Amino acid sequence: MFNSANFSSIATDAKGVIQIFNVGAERMLGYTAAEVMNTITPADISDPQELIARARALSAELATDITPGFEALVFKASRGIEDIYELTYIRKDGTRFPAVVSVTALRDAAGAIIGYLLIGTDNTARKEAEEALLKAGALQSAIFNSANFSSIATDAKGVIQIFNVGAERMLGYTAAEVMNTITPADISDPQELVARARALSAELATSIEPGFEALVFKASRGIEDIYELTYIRKDGTRFPAVVSVTALRDAAGAIIGYLLIGTDNTARKLVEEQQKRSDQRLRDQQFYTRSLIESNIDALITTDPAGIITDVNKQTEALTGSTRDELIGAPFKDCFTDPERAEAGIKRVLAEKSLTDYELTVRSRDGKQTVVSYNATTFYDRGRTLQGVFAAARDVTERKRVEAELQQAKAHAESASATKSDFLASMSHEIRTPMNAVMGIADLLAKTTLTPEQDKYVQIFRRSGDNLLNLINDILDLSKVEASQLDLEQTGFSLSDHLEKAIEMVSAKAQEKGLTLTCAIAPGVSNDLVGDPTRLRQVLLNLLGNAIKFTEAGEVALKVERDLDGRVPTALRFSVSDTGIGIADDKLGRVFERFTQADSSTTRRFGGSGLGLTISKRLVELMGGRIGVTSVVGQGSVFEFSVPFEVWAAANRPVSAPVGHGPEAPLPPLRILMAEDSADNCTIALAYLEDTPYLIDVAETGLIACEMFKAGHYDLLLMDRQMPVMDGLTATRAIRAWEKAHDRQPTPIIALTASALKGDRETCLAAGCTAYLTKPIKQDVLLQAIKDYSAVSPPLPQGADPSTDVVEAPKPWRPSARLAARVPAYLESCREHVVAMGDALNRDDFEAVILLGHNMRGSGGAFGFLAITDFGASLEQAAEDADLAASRRLVGELSRYLDIQRATPPVA
Repeated sequence: MFNSANFSSIATDAKGVIQIFNVGAERMLGYTAAEVMNTITPADISDPQELIARARALSAELATDITPGFEALVFKASRGIEDIYELTYIRKDGTRFPAVVSVTALRDAAGAIIGYLLIGTDNTARKEAEEALLKAGALQSAIFNSANFSSIATDAKGVIQIFNVGAERMLGYTAAEVMNTITPADISDPQELVARARALSAELATSIEPGFEALVFKASRGIEDIYELTYIRKDGTRFPAVVSVTALRDAAGAIIGYLLIGTDNTARKLVEEQQKRSDQRLRDQQFYTRSLIESNIDALITTDPAGIITDVNKQTEALTGSTRDELIGAPFKDCFTDPERAEAGIKRVLAEKSLTDYELTVRSRDGKQTVVSYNATTFYDRGRTLQGVFAAARDVTERKRVEAELQQAKAHAESASATKSDFLASMSHEIRTPMNAVMGIADLLAKTTLTPEQDKYVQIFRRSGDNLLNLINDILDLSKVEASQLDLEQTGFSLSDHLEKAIEMVSAKAQEKGLTLTCAIAPGVSNDLVGDPTRLRQVLLNLLGNAIKFTEAGEVALKVERDLDGRVPTALRFSVSDTGIGIADDKLGRVFERFTQADSSTTRRFGGSGLGLTISKRLVELMGGRIGVTSVVGQGSVFEFSVPFEVWAAANRPVSAPVGHGPEAPLPPLRILMAEDSADNCTIALAYLEDTPYLIDVAETGLIACEMFKAGHYDLLLMDRQMPVMDGLTATRAIRAWEKAHDRQPTPIIALTASALKGDRETCLAAGCTAYLTKPIKQDVLLQAIKDYSAVSPPLPQGADPSTDVVEAPKPWRPSARLAARVPAYLESCREHVVAMGDALNRDDFEAVILLGHNMRGSGGAFGFLAITDFGASLEQAAEDADLAASRRLVGELSRYLDIQRATPPVA
């Protein structure tokens, strides 16, 4: 019944929206199912006046208010009352026809209404029969006078004798214009007449002339004849018509004329054309869909809910090595090396409605295995009934290969980065440890009584050490910036203080060359800022140092003003100008490149590594700023950089007085605990502090330092980071925990380390250290750190202003002969180390060798024995590698070296 073309079967949901629209409904009403499903209700294709009348009648009959519309069509059925009624349906083309409709409520297992079924039949024939019976006498007249039919009666020769109202309406002629004048052939398409005549001639095996004879030949032979032809209106327009031809005969059976009854077939033709177009679109869509499926680069598969394959594309055939016919009907899981995982994937899609990036391995007929990534989803029919799973698989073999290569490249890059970091850490430690001794001894020598020639050599010694240390710092800074290992701090600072310190640090070199050195801060520039003062000062010192280096006469000026071109209102512009040699235009673009100066000749003439400007540029950019230069050869250069800062709203501190102003504050008598395992480093530190009122206690390990701290009272601790038994950071943590447990205020702890890479400062501070100094440590740096961080405030000299911070270098002092006197004891200590290391190697105790080697590496250079430093470093490395043969060889060579030193008398 649902597929019958004789019944219109329309099923709706509970709200009346059409869900099923069968072929009979399409034929009767002219709509396709797609045009009405989920769109309209049966009320939308029914006569609205009849709906109003039906609602009114049912309301009166059932004593309830019924709304005109779909409710009026199904109200009785919804109450379980059998309901068959007549109504008028309206086709898509607007035409109407009477129908008899039977309505049934559709219910679920619980009896709840889930929709309605309306089965209708075309009642036109019965209505016409009824009217024929009721109006037999007037029917013929009504037909002839109907405006819906063209009724044309002719005589035996075809000349029109009757031309009814319908014919007038359809063709645009009046009856008077055609009667006794023309034949129906004159208003028909001549080409169609020719074609009809030819076809009839062939069919009936007789010659038929094109014209009126072709229209009535069959009827004249008593053959029923209904055909289609095109009528031509008076205005020349055309329309399709269905014509029924009957021969009119007299009582003797002789033909006296013909009756041609025609209907306008335009609507049906339109419907048919639309149906053809719809069918064609459907075929095109099916072809297009299949083309998309087949042209897809992915392997596409559909399965039913049980996981049985229902369709595949050619990519799937190629992937599996099976044909489409072979795959359809086969279990989806059988295509893979892991059927259980494949089956689990189908179940997961059914449960979660979709699945992405689900990897499986396809196994083809020839045994080839391909890793694929599946994306899958469920799909449904129009009734939202689950049909199965749609899956798309992409070959990810190449992606897997690339991912593996990228992972390997990443591992190599990380390994290279780690190697670089390890190298930097090693070089920092290896270079800074002997540098500490070299520069410490140079400082101590400079403070002894020297001849002018000796002082000259010592100053060269000190300058070379400073230059080497600066180069090390530059290389480490550049490496840290390039490796993104350099972090900026955000702290409050005074701009004027830091500018004065920067000027002070370069003023000596400017005075040596007779240069004027000026510094100016423009009005409106905030003095209290938040940023990284250390990196700002580093950039300023680089630029000021370069300006002084390349200027022989004139001035070097530092100026600070607001950056009006910047996006940040608090951004400042720093400019360093000089009257030096200048830079050629074609060299300006290269001055910020590493290991580069404007001219190679300047490198030889003025010296330098060519890293200062590179580091300055990187630091400025790291601070969120920009840097540039303008220059004229022979007139000088101007380096400018802009950096954004925040205003330090919480600042409330006095401004520093210039260096050299105000009386010097005496040092307070501090009690200091120094944790240092190297006796030689202790000697240097004690020599640095010899002429101070400080009382120094020494602990050889972190554990001893903790016990001494708990037993006594100390104003400050100097904590070496690497020590035996307990390292400096562990000792610091233990001390902080003890202070907290005993409600003690934190005692300042200054960490001393040869490491200077990213994270070292943070690690020390996180452990509880107050400050962090890197070796080699100069005397003035150590003294200033103790002065800055000591817990005891020094008493102010008489007449000093308490609102002024005085920053001045400590007074010169002369050491005793402590270092020279300790050389023999030091060498004897090294001989004891040799014996201890020999014993340790006999019992494979490499840890002892590492510790003793480390101590000698850090102390040899301080006493002028760089060979001992080298031996110590080599022994430490060999022991770390557990290389017994190399360790024994080095111990033997060190022993022979010490014997030579014993036999050599000391130089006065």
